[in-house]
Amino acid sequence: MNLELIVQDLYQPSTIDETTWVIWFQEWLQTPGLDLPPANSYELSLRLTTDAEIQALNSQFRQKDRPTDVLSFAAMEVDFPEIEDDAAEALYLGDIIISVDTAARQAPEHGYALSKELAWLASHGLLHLLGWDHPDEPSLLIMLQQQETFLARSSL
Repeated sequence: MNLELIVQDLYQPSTIDETTWVIWFQEWLQTPGLDLPPANSYELSLRLTTDAEIQALNSQFRQKDRPTDVLSFAAMEVDFPEIEDDAAEALYLGDIIISVDTAARQAPEHGYALSKELAWLASHGLLHLLGWDHPDEPSLLIMLQQQETFLARSSL
């Protein structure tokens, strides 16, 4: 499986190198039982940003004028498209935006290193790109368990 990952990291030096992000997302997308849309390759973007930027996005798109830890903008909101087996273009899954400011505050609360908190939030965002949601407690628990599965695959 091929993955095209666009990483925009506003925190320099980078909190996690781009190669590590690519490896993690590839491992997560290859998790057995994950219902992926059929494609030869996938593309997504990851932006690591500030509380100020994520608050502006959260206000604009969710009408919540406060920072949040992660936002996801899925490219496929309904059914998966039919992709021909020989399709040359990558299937675009969407965008994940993470506030490193919020992640840095949350990491000690969860007993995590910043890198693990960022991976946790990225895995949550990826599940949203794949159509997962948590409108109730049982759905949230299933989603959190899948995130644990992802992080275990990444040795985090």
